[in-house]
Amino acid sequence: MKKIILCALCAISLLSRADEGMWMLNRIDSKTAKAMKGLGLKLTPEQLYSTEHASLKDCVVDFGDFCSGVVVSPDGLVFTNHHCGYGAIQQLSTPEDDILTNGFVAHSRKEERPAEGLFVKFLARTEECTGRVMQGLNEVYEAHPDESTAELDKQYLDSIMGAVERELQQTEPGLDCMVKAYYESNAFYVSYYKVYRDIRLVFTATETMGKFGGDTDNWMWPRQTCDFSVFRIYADASGEPADYSEENVPLHLDNYARIAMKGYRNGDFCMTVGYPGSTSRYMSSWGIDERVNARNVSTIQVRGKKQDVWKRFMDADRAVGIKYASKWASSSNYWKNSIGMNKAIADLNVIAQKQQLEDRIRQWYGDRKDLSDRFGRMFARLKDAYGRRRDDVYAMGFFRETFVRGIELYRIANMLNNMPPDADSTEAARVRSNMETFFKDYDAKLDEATMAALLKNYREQVTERRYWPECYAVIDSLYGGDEAAYAHDVFAKTICLAPSAVDKVLADSTLRDTDPALLYAQDIPIKIQEMAGNSRDATTVIDYNEHLLTQALLEMDQETPHYSDANFTMRLSYGIIQDYTASGTHHQYYTNAQSLLDKAAKQGEIEDYKLEDDIVSLMKAGDWGRYADRTTGDMHLCFLSNNDITGGNSGSPMFNGKGELLGLAFDGNWDAMSGDISFDSNLQRCIGVDVRYMLFVIDKWGKADNLIKELIR
Repeated sequence: MKKIILCALCAISLLSRADEGMWMLNRIDSKTAKAMKGLGLKLTPEQLYSTEHASLKDCVVDFGDFCSGVVVSPDGLVFTNHHCGYGAIQQLSTPEDDILTNGFVAHSRKEERPAEGLFVKFLARTEECTGRVMQGLNEVYEAHPDESTAELDKQYLDSIMGAVERELQQTEPGLDCMVKAYYESNAFYVSYYKVYRDIRLVFTATETMGKFGGDTDNWMWPRQTCDFSVFRIYADASGEPADYSEENVPLHLDNYARIAMKGYRNGDFCMTVGYPGSTSRYMSSWGIDERVNARNVSTIQVRGKKQDVWKRFMDADRAVGIKYASKWASSSNYWKNSIGMNKAIADLNVIAQKQQLEDRIRQWYGDRKDLSDRFGRMFARLKDAYGRRRDDVYAMGFFRETFVRGIELYRIANMLNNMPPDADSTEAARVRSNMETFFKDYDAKLDEATMAALLKNYREQVTERRYWPECYAVIDSLYGGDEAAYAHDVFAKTICLAPSAVDKVLADSTLRDTDPALLYAQDIPIKIQEMAGNSRDATTVIDYNEHLLTQALLEMDQETPHYSDANFTMRLSYGIIQDYTASGTHHQYYTNAQSLLDKAAKQGEIEDYKLEDDIVSLMKAGDWGRYADRTTGDMHLCFLSNNDITGGNSGSPMFNGKGELLGLAFDGNWDAMSGDISFDSNLQRCIGVDVRYMLFVIDKWGKADNLIKELIR
């Protein structure tokens, strides 16, 4: 029966509303196409997604598995957000050549700088493989008839998906394939990608422009952030992926995104295509409560403490500031996201709304025995299981934020602890290379101060001793409970602060039992396994019954549009350019140059509003030329649409009805920060940087005539 149900779900129609939704491009049906056309789309579904001919999907790239991007020229030029390119820009910066601060312009191909480790992926096609995955699961059920369905799902599903992935990979040696679960593991699809690994930096504005507003404006509207950077894809002479080589040439593409110089008006069609990372809109009310009160609290509290320490060191030394710039951006982004999410979930009564939906599901299956037999116990089991693991989840959140994501010394020591005592030269070289990469962006004094602060904080926030790692016994017995004294001794006596530690550990195996950092790190993964084990049974029950809850919703509302949660596969969101009103304030659908100057005038009070004098002068001059909006006459900087957005969408192209590029998505709005859990169509907006603002900066500030000629044809 289970197999029949899961396969039947694949036939559910993927209809859509105009604003909410992260829709699969290869599953756009006639009703959806009609709705999009009614809003102003001029393209057909085949022009959006096709494996037979060029389509819009071919212009959009997965940028490094953490962002999105768009190809904008026949020679492989890619636009993405500044904060997406931030890590690569930081890696290419030094105190002597600080392109993170000063910006960078390649006036010729020879000046373009290789971004080591960066890659982009083009989607070749997406195909359903639900039947193949379910075949594997049913074979497991037959082999283990005495085990519960929930145990089998949790224990075997990932391995079955991996086996299917490896099987399919054999049929496409030139492509990377990835199998993903959709609809809470009620359907499965495989996506095939072509991956290019020679990516070079072409242009970035100053950090003050690319991050204008900083943490002050993050997730806020109105925005004036010039959040873009430019890279180029290189390939071998035949256009195929190749590792970096001076012999490589720009990737030539016949299909690329054209730029919309005419702009937009309020109410115009707009669609976003990209790689949204993760949403949880099918999650139960108990799951949302856990997210707010047992997970987000650790992100907010620990990262706040950590960032206070980091900021002192970053402000005191520019070299440290460069090293930690990308780490800071990532940490603070999710820190503020968690704050906003908790606030919005409370303000918008999201948990109560989910409880009302759950009541409706209870009523739907209540009078039917076949449905009651399948769904009747899922809510009681969810409530019980979430309650049983609550303390463990709370402690685990603080543990990971402190010992895994907070104190960086663990990562170094853990690499050494995991190296086999008899490691051969190849393995030793691999570990040494990883450590060399790590130390490029590491400062030991900063980390020592972070360790002292976070060890003290963890003890205060997680008071049950069963959640404390062994280091606290050492701190209390040898250091009188003084975490700072312990941290100082660990850093003073350890060998783990240079790549030479690899050779020292291999030469002297006793170091694993005597070095204080190696001893400290040994207990961390053990404690993680112990804490995860405590809640494993409850987690298995939760995973399976959240899966059942999604089944129930899809079956109950078969005529209602339902999209799968984001899972970093290509999705489309469509709607219109639209302003909004929140808390009695009306927000216009775009910002202009004057709004930037108004904020820059406050830079003496607010550091995040700092701008260089030449940029202020450029904006004051008001010589917009062909980059001015044809309707308002303004220089539009950023704009709003009611498109759906989440993490991973950063850098996603925003297109008009003709498939022309309007700009790049880079943020959501504070008023609807609960969007990953629940979409509010009245409030939720996608913030984009206008492509004409980007071109203006490339032209007038960067004086990059070579790029303007390539981009505007």
